[in-house]
Amino acid sequence: MRAALAVIVAVAIGGAAGCSRDGDPGRDQGSGIRDQKDTGHVSTNAGGEGTSNPETPHSRSPIPDPRSPEITLGPDMIARAGIKTVAATKGTAATSLHLPGVVQPNAYKNIDVTSLVSGRVTQVHAELGQRVMLNEVLATVYSPELADAQTTFIAARAEHLAHDQAQARTQRLYAIGAASRQELERLEAEKSEMDAKVETARARLVLLGIPEEKTQRLASPADVVTTFDVKSPIAGIVTKRNANPGLNIDLATALFTVTDLSTVWVIADLYERDFAGVGVGSPVSITTPAYPGIDLRGRVDYIDPQVQPETRTAKLRAELPNSGSRLRFGMFVDVSIGARSPRPVVMVPKGAVQTVGAQSVVYVSTGPGRFEQRAVTIGDAMGNDVAISSGLEPGDPVVSEGAFFLRAERERLP
Repeated sequence: MRAALAVIVAVAIGGAAGCSRDGDPGRDQGSGIRDQKDTGHVSTNAGGEGTSNPETPHSRSPIPDPRSPEITLGPDMIARAGIKTVAATKGTAATSLHLPGVVQPNAYKNIDVTSLVSGRVTQVHAELGQRVMLNEVLATVYSPELADAQTTFIAARAEHLAHDQAQARTQRLYAIGAASRQELERLEAEKSEMDAKVETARARLVLLGIPEEKTQRLASPADVVTTFDVKSPIAGIVTKRNANPGLNIDLATALFTVTDLSTVWVIADLYERDFAGVGVGSPVSITTPAYPGIDLRGRVDYIDPQVQPETRTAKLRAELPNSGSRLRFGMFVDVSIGARSPRPVVMVPKGAVQTVGAQSVVYVSTGPGRFEQRAVTIGDAMGNDVAISSGLEPGDPVVSEGAFFLRAERERLP
């Protein structure tokens, strides 16, 4: 009985083993596929074709991936292109903050010229762009208001004079008993009222621009002046002209804008991250492509206390001298704000830096005949070198000559 049971168990075990070998293709001896832990290089499938293991170093193709930013050149091509490399070096730089800015007029010296009287423009003496002096006549205005003010003053003064004569006569009559005390007191009270009326009329003329010496000469309607000269309040350039003959104006009508161009404002946006390094009084250097080689110096004189929520910036203002009126309103300039504390940087030759779109790049040798394009952040130039604040490490082999050729090769890649 025990012998029969042993035979049955042996048959069952053998059948299970056979099923396992037939049903598990991973154990098929003809497939040649093994577990990755066991295989080393190349395995053979059932058809006898070779498949390479992607994790095996020896199985990599020597042809570079065309999608890679790496540029591969042969020795002959490198020699013909004159490509040379140098090691990036350590350095320190007192970095400056560079901001785009725009030129605006000095608002304290940019004045809208209005008339002190209402009326109608009869003559215009200044043209757009004309340089004018302080108190130079810009326009002439016919003003009934001015004539009415002078007539009122003449009448008030005449009435005051007549009252003074009546009061003097009453005092003489009172002295001989021909006038009452009550009448004399009435005239004395009226004198104070007459004095106030004359002074009010005189003050109005002064406010309308009639000088005191001319006011004293007003004796009759024949002396009344009906025109008013609009004068420049400062010396400068006429940057706007709205006045034309026949224009009806009031006190709020801006006839001209006169701007003193001896100084201008440069306005730039200062980001939050730079607030700690910039303050009122920080030195500023201004350059512009319009005048290569000219470096204008000034200082930050105002930083807006309010941050713009859309851009997270605050307006920065610097006042600069404008000799020769070279800086014009609306010009774009580069604002370099004072040297801050020195910090470590990487130095490379100027010729190593190329511009691709809005980005500065250098080309780094990654091996024999292989070059990689790398984005960098550039700082100030120091002689023949330029500071790199990010994107490179000291010792990186940077292409110092032939970088333009590599840039062209890189742009040809898909």
